[in-house]
Amino acid sequence: MIGRLSGILLEKNPPQLLVDCQGVGYEVDVPMSTFYNLPHVGEKVTLFTHLAVREDAHLLFGFGSANERAVFRQLIKISGVGARTALAILSGMTIADLAQAVTLQEAGRLIKVPGIGKKTAERLLLELKGKLGADIGVAAGAPRDDTQSDVLNALLALGYSDKEALAALKNLPAGTSVSDGIKFALKALSKG
Repeated sequence: MIGRLSGILLEKNPPQLLVDCQGVGYEVDVPMSTFYNLPHVGEKVTLFTHLAVREDAHLLFGFGSANERAVFRQLIKISGVGARTALAILSGMTIADLAQAVTLQEAGRLIKVPGIGKKTAERLLLELKGKLGADIGVAAGAPRDDTQSDVLNALLALGYSDKEALAALKNLPAGTSVSDGIKFALKALSKG
């Protein structure tokens, strides 16, 4: 019903905004990823929106990109995941990180988001499998096979960041075993 808002940003009180659209002030809830990229109060802002109509309220959610809104809509279709939980997920991780977690079936990355327990994380991974990668695209450099996935998981378990681990996988020779791949990746990381 309301797909996009464009107006003047009047107030910023995380996670809620007040946007003036030609004299009408819309209260919009946004994920922190959108909140951090907002202009200053008094400046023009454009948000992609999703209107949730409930028995007791009409709630408007705003997003900085159409991709973010698409992921939000995908999340709220999952049983047990409401709008607040979907906002928490989008506030706690980037779309690329979420797509990669789904592709690699890594519940541990989702559990780090406040309000997401083990069962919810597993349900999210199951429901989103095959849906996020096609719509959004997996993060560049994501593992191409099981060996690379195992090496990535080992590096993450050793405390390396996603970015460092993915960078170490870039030059991993094809056909490398998991143990050799880990050794190769650790050597690459020690040089960097």
